[in-house]
Amino acid sequence: MNVIITGATGMVGEGVLHECLRSPVVEKVLVIHRRPCRVTHPKLEEIIHGDFFDLSAIAQALGGYQACFFCLGVSSVGLSEKSYHHLTHDLTLSFASTVLKHNRDMTFCYVSGMGTDSSEKGKSMWARVKGKTENDLFQLPFRNVYAFRPGIIIPTPGSKNTLKLYRYMGWLIPVLRIVAPSALCSLRDIGQAMIKAATKGYEKKVLEIRDIVALAER
Repeated sequence: MNVIITGATGMVGEGVLHECLRSPVVEKVLVIHRRPCRVTHPKLEEIIHGDFFDLSAIAQALGGYQACFFCLGVSSVGLSEKSYHHLTHDLTLSFASTVLKHNRDMTFCYVSGMGTDSSEKGKSMWARVKGKTENDLFQLPFRNVYAFRPGIIIPTPGSKNTLKLYRYMGWLIPVLRIVAPSALCSLRDIGQAMIKAATKGYEKKVLEIRDIVALAER
């Protein structure tokens, strides 16, 4: 399987990239991002591209892939709903529509988040926008589309892009494993679940934390 990954310079994307590079199922990985991911590997190809709304300059390099793991995202903090919608929904749909033109048999895995609002009518702005993004992705004629909704994420040891929150609060992870195990999954779980969703499929389009962990262990 050949895979496209976005967001590899972020925490989730880096973890997914790590799992793809170590997986015998994945033969080639193309990462597309705005700055170098500082990783070298025989499987890895890298394209630095600034405008994810316009992929025309790199379109010739996008064909021949069986999966796209879309891990790119921005925080809603400090953004208006219009701006967050543009940078989340519009960007994701634009990217997905472009790679679909070059890979009709592709599986698209989208990193959403725990609490995403599929009704698009709730009080939480980010959850509504993520919900609409999921819903509109499901309408695209990919082979399969899956929305991943992780909650608290256990970082991969040695990760370069672990969020500061996890660095400062990492001591809480062992406690949360005991008091709220259903709220946690690891970066390994997310990466392995994406690989298995793309190669074996899954019975649900929306993968909550329990689904991510269960699929990763199959």
